[in-house]
Amino acid sequence: MSKKKNALPVLVQDDAWLEPYVKEVQARIERFDQAVENIKASHKGLKTFAKAYQYFGITYSKKDKGWYYREWAPAAKALFLIGDFNDWNREATPLERLDNGVWQVFLPKKTVGKSFGHQSLVKVHVVTEKGGTDRIPAYIRRAVQDPQTHDFTGQVWWPEKAFEWTDKDFDPAPVGQAPIIYEAHVGMAQEAEGVGTYRQFADEVLPRIKALGYNCVQLMAVQEHPYYGSFGYHVSNFFAPSSRFGTPEDLKFLVNKAHEMGLAVIMDLVHSHAVKNLAEGLNNFDGSEGQYFHEGGRGYHTSWDSKLFNYGKPEVQQFLLANVRYWLEEFHFDGYRFDGVTSMLYFHHGDFTEFDHYDKYFKDGVEWDALTYLQLANDVVGKVRKGAFTIAEDMSGMPGMCRKPKEGGVGFDFRLGMGLPDFWIKYLKEKRDEDWDIHEMWGVMTNRRWKEKTIAYAESHDQAIVGDKTVAFWLMDKEMYWHMQKDDPHVLIDRGMALHKMIRLFTLALGGEGYLNFIGNEFGHPEWIDFPRQGNDWSYKYARRQWSLVDNPNLKYQYLNGFDGAMVQCMEQEEVLRAPQAQQLNMDTHNKTVIFERGNLIFLFNFHPSHSVPDYAFHVPQAGSYQIVLDTDAANMGGHGRVAHDVSYEAAKQPEGWPLMKVYLPSRTALVLKRQD
Repeated sequence: MSKKKNALPVLVQDDAWLEPYVKEVQARIERFDQAVENIKASHKGLKTFAKAYQYFGITYSKKDKGWYYREWAPAAKALFLIGDFNDWNREATPLERLDNGVWQVFLPKKTVGKSFGHQSLVKVHVVTEKGGTDRIPAYIRRAVQDPQTHDFTGQVWWPEKAFEWTDKDFDPAPVGQAPIIYEAHVGMAQEAEGVGTYRQFADEVLPRIKALGYNCVQLMAVQEHPYYGSFGYHVSNFFAPSSRFGTPEDLKFLVNKAHEMGLAVIMDLVHSHAVKNLAEGLNNFDGSEGQYFHEGGRGYHTSWDSKLFNYGKPEVQQFLLANVRYWLEEFHFDGYRFDGVTSMLYFHHGDFTEFDHYDKYFKDGVEWDALTYLQLANDVVGKVRKGAFTIAEDMSGMPGMCRKPKEGGVGFDFRLGMGLPDFWIKYLKEKRDEDWDIHEMWGVMTNRRWKEKTIAYAESHDQAIVGDKTVAFWLMDKEMYWHMQKDDPHVLIDRGMALHKMIRLFTLALGGEGYLNFIGNEFGHPEWIDFPRQGNDWSYKYARRQWSLVDNPNLKYQYLNGFDGAMVQCMEQEEVLRAPQAQQLNMDTHNKTVIFERGNLIFLFNFHPSHSVPDYAFHVPQAGSYQIVLDTDAANMGGHGRVAHDVSYEAAKQPEGWPLMKVYLPSRTALVLKRQD
């Protein structure tokens, strides 16, 4: 922001439509600056403030030669640490109340010996006006589930030998400039009907991701959650990696191995809400409704059946900001995809709301405390891990989401292009191929705010869960069960595979500055995701990925997988996502043909179901000789092989205007051409 007293915030300078909201944008900046000043006054700085995970919870002090347990519980009457070390005696180990509602107990190592330490099972007995309850410490670093009772218990996790990281030379910054993300859920990443592990993922799935050319892995469901079927979005223990998948060291092994392979790893961070469970989570922890969450209706999300944080309370800010720092420092994550940002930013959570006027971004129901918290969280990420990046899951399109707080923004590096998969699903559900509108398709793909980066995707986990269908399933449906053998030609499968490839390439090339794919969708995984639940008799049949399908040399899934790898590698090698937005070269409604230039490549898309055009003529920016570098119709990718790859295409200079090129452009085909130096 300019230092002139009456200068407009940079966000407003860049968008004249925001001038009526100068006060609101300026208020964003002032609230952030004031929050930082308050934190400096109380804790010397934001990084120190966010270091609370080293103070709260159960920690070992080499200096004092013993264990500290500290808990913030201002409304509690008494706290007692209980566990297998004291036979779960609810009176044996009381905590002392310190200032500001903090409780503490010190356990000298010489006294507790081996009875307390690494892997000890613990809880805290919290006494309130309503009586006593056994809870899991808020900052616990591991929670384990009893296989018989299914109850969760806290576990001290403090190995004598620290994990040996070998990733000191890994720099996430280049990935953060143009991430090509492979979104995955560790538990469902194996083929067996059960729960996969961090180690299995590292050994079996990371090599697949690397081979395809992705440069980033996004892990879902890392934070502990009591109900597996919540997909990891009803978090109970914010500092504990889910024990379903292995130990914290196993997760570190996964991240370390990814870094050794050149892959960044980001985490699906859930700070938008918390599980309402009393036994496992934070709800009514100290006996008061308003400790971590808002009281009354404001503290409850009716659509998600979960609790909502009070982002304006300093202790809650510290808890969440410490959580941001914790995963970056302790597990070397390279950034976050912040879940549910729209829900956080508005009192109405985006439910049943059309964001059709700027008032709705600045005046109508905006949760300013949440916005300030997100600014602080993004600032912590930048301060703690150099090169780390953040992504906002926001469907509202709030201006400034990916601009710096000093400019009037929220501070994210990217926003998810959430309208893109919705657009494709709508087209596949409601429109015949003959009715596809290339101008609408172009408009949806390229409609994003100036200077704000977008992660484009054709489908994510949202489109793969029961109740919806993946793009592959919308295109080919039950025919996938019967006609995916390579020696079995089938017109519906041919159409589906052609459009599956074209949709993904169109989205990647036009939709943003980053790209995302959900595990298995790259090869057209034929089935939806349905986690174990009462409605399916607690089955794991659909909570897995059938890698045997893509590994089978006789099945067409290999074609889709091969194309995905070729597409990703081509786009990365040519730095397409780092290039400015595409330059439109030709729009042909009759032939449903779109031609554009991006990153010095020429993209040709013929979406028409039957019009194949010989010698299709169009203008290009530069004369020269061009060759095909990607072809969705190539025979080795399941196409018909109608275009020759061993010829050059000449763009001849014209007396007037741009050079002219002619190319055979078959129906339902996309070609990518590169000029040869």
